[in-house]
Amino acid sequence: MAKFRYWKMTIEEMEKLTHNEDKVLNWDIKCTREPEEEAVFFGVFLYKAGTPHDYESKKGITYFHNNIERSELPSITKFLKKRFGGNEVEKGERIILEGSKEIYSGKEIAKLAKELEEEFTVTTVITVELHDTTQEQLKEWGYPEAKLLPIPT
Repeated sequence: MAKFRYWKMTIEEMEKLTHNEDKVLNWDIKCTREPEEEAVFFGVFLYKAGTPHDYESKKGITYFHNNIERSELPSITKFLKKRFGGNEVEKGERIILEGSKEIYSGKEIAKLAKELEEEFTVTTVITVELHDTTQEQLKEWGYPEAKLLPIPT
């Protein structure tokens, strides 16, 4: 069975998904500020196998940032830490909340995206990667075929 990546998913599409949470490898919520051309964004993500940190993986919710003022980072960290817990570990443009609560359901990911939009005045786009499943199962779970991004093997 192959890997499947769905991208440019909306909050509304994510809320409807009924996938098996064990099949999710990772998800990402890209949070962009207007105007989009200025490339001011941060992304909240979770890799089931953990986020690479030096020569090991750290498990937990992580975010990366691009063109965000350093003075704004504590508010993003505080927001995520309040919801998921974890110990803050910084690596370059990534902040990992090691040991934080992990979420994988469509409803939980959609809820987080909605909260991020409200709290930080951003537009969100969601990506989800799944494995060990079939296109038939994905269709049953509500994944839109038009948002399937092929993964080269």
